[in-house]
Amino acid sequence: MDKKRVSRGLWLLLLLALVIGADRISKIYVRDHIHFSIVITVVKNFLTITRVENTGAFLSIGDKLANPWHFILLSVLPAAALAWGLLYVLLKRGLTLLNQAGIIVILAGGIGNLYDRAVYGSVTDFVHMNFGIFETGIFNIADVAIMVGVGMLLLNAFMREREQKRQAAAGKAVTA
Repeated sequence: MDKKRVSRGLWLLLLLALVIGADRISKIYVRDHIHFSIVITVVKNFLTITRVENTGAFLSIGDKLANPWHFILLSVLPAAALAWGLLYVLLKRGLTLLNQAGIIVILAGGIGNLYDRAVYGSVTDFVHMNFGIFETGIFNIADVAIMVGVGMLLLNAFMREREQKRQAAAGKAVTA
């Protein structure tokens, strides 16, 4: 294994740890200092902090499932997918750094929420945004990480497609 690959793997693991750490710190603070009835206005009519515990997945999907389905669908399958994703990003050759970082950030968000579900039985959500014409659900740092990671993957795909079009255009110009 070459030095470049090892250093990239270590960088990706550091990124994973930083995102998980930021998520854990924020959730610990919210659990310890913000009670369920409190709403803290950060930016008037736009950003509030309010604590909720989500026993389901995204937007509480699956929170009413009975065991063992709740456990299988919200713990076992996500854990298997996260383990596979981590192995994939660390072992797969040919991924761009942006692709690898995007996948790692998604995995970090998933691990952060899975940890909450495993340890506390629910995921701590606390950020709410109101854009006037629409509002977000209540979310956390792990959810933001997942969305940022998806954005990174989309940006990578856009950049790759643009480069392929540029190369195709350059190839036509050379043969003409």
